[in-house]
Amino acid sequence: MNTGTLNDKESWVLAWQTKLHRWAVTDKEKKYEDIYNLVCDLRTLEAAWNHVKANKGSKTAGVDGRTRQYIETNVGIGKFLEDIRKDLKQGTYQPQPVRERKIPKRNNQFRYLGIPTLRDRVAQQALRMVLEPIFEADFYVSSYAYRPGRRAQDAIQDIYHLARPSIGYSWVIEGDIQGCFDHVHHGLLLQEIRRRVRDEKVIRIIRKMLKAGVITELGSFRKTITGTPQGGILSPLLANIYLSRLDR
Repeated sequence: MNTGTLNDKESWVLAWQTKLHRWAVTDKEKKYEDIYNLVCDLRTLEAAWNHVKANKGSKTAGVDGRTRQYIETNVGIGKFLEDIRKDLKQGTYQPQPVRERKIPKRNNQFRYLGIPTLRDRVAQQALRMVLEPIFEADFYVSSYAYRPGRRAQDAIQDIYHLARPSIGYSWVIEGDIQGCFDHVHHGLLLQEIRRRVRDEKVIRIIRKMLKAGVITELGSFRKTITGTPQGGILSPLLANIYLSRLDR
C-alpha cells in the first residue's frame, strides 16, 4: 500500500491536527464523534512510529522484550505497523501490561516508571496526535507542564510577571499532588474526555490502556485500578485532561 512520501504523510497529519484544533478553539462545546479512523490510518501510525523511534527509549523493551532494532531487523516496519492498524481497525487491539522500573529519587525514595511495549507506544502516540489538538484548546493559559511549545522557563517568566506589585496579587501557594499519575481516577478521567470526545471506540481503547496492568520488577502481575503509568506516551496528556477539572 503506497500512501506517498514521508513528507506527504506528515503534512497530511499536520493538516487534520490544525483543523481539529481550530474547530475546538472556535466551538468550545463541540463534541468529536468520528476521530477513531484518524488513529487507525496507516499514515498516522507511520508518523507515530517516526516519533517513537526518535526517542532514546526505543532502545528499551517492554514486557515483550522487543526493541526498535528487533522490530526493524526481524519483523519489518511495514508489517509491524500494518498489524497494529489491523487490530485497531477490527477492535481486537489489546494493550500489554507495562514493565515496571524503579527509579531512585534525591530524597532516598523511589518513583516507578511503567514502560509500555513499542507496539503500545505507537498506538498511544497515534491517540495523542489526535487528542492533543482538541484538548489543548481547553487547557488554561497558566498551565505549562507537558504541553507542546511550553517550557519551565515560560512558567518562571509568568511567575516573575505576576509577582510584580502592580499586578495586585498578595498570595503565593505552593503545593504538590502526591503520586499524581498513580492516583488518577479512571472514571473521572474518562468523564473529562467525554466532554469533547463522543467516539466510543476512542474511549474503549483508552480504557483498555488504563486497565492493562503492570508487570512488577519481581515478575508478578498487578491490576491497575487507578492511575496512568508514568512513562507512557499518552499519560502526560491524560494527566493534564484530568487536572483541567481541578483548574476549573
